[in-house]
Amino acid sequence: MPFSPVRLNHAVLFVADLQRAERFYTGVFGMQVAAREPRANAAFLRLPRSGNHHDLGLFQVDSAAASQGRGGIGLYHLAWQLDTIDELAAARTALRDAGAYTGESSHGATKSIYGADPDGNEFEIMWMLPREHWGAFENAAPVERLDLAAELTRWSGVRTAGRIVPESEPARPGPGR
Repeated sequence: MPFSPVRLNHAVLFVADLQRAERFYTGVFGMQVAAREPRANAAFLRLPRSGNHHDLGLFQVDSAAASQGRGGIGLYHLAWQLDTIDELAAARTALRDAGAYTGESSHGATKSIYGADPDGNEFEIMWMLPREHWGAFENAAPVERLDLAAELTRWSGVRTAGRIVPESEPARPGPGR
């Protein structure tokens, strides 16, 4: 019998230098350290608008550990969703400034910027069109050139990521907790 998770709760990465990875994700993504576990040489980071305990776990491994390398079996990338196309434009600038930008594309219903952290872990920063505008992309995911200027003109200010917990509002426990 199949089961149906609600969403991906968090991702965990093995990194060569925990402090370097932590600086990258706090400096570029604006993540906050939610917890550290010195016995495991690990840090758990939370996105500023997340209601989650942690969104990313970082575990340091021996710096001589073999890298999977692009195109090898295993994780290809993580995708982080933004609320507005304006945030996507800002993310592109931040990634370029950090030397982490690797590309961009339009996938029809989603618009994406790509980057890599200092260990070469690839990620996607994406914005999704409002569902009622998916149209022909309902069952398609092309890889096309992203015209971010045109997308900004059309979609600036449109929010699509669902409920976002403001920094000033603590996450509330659900019923019966």
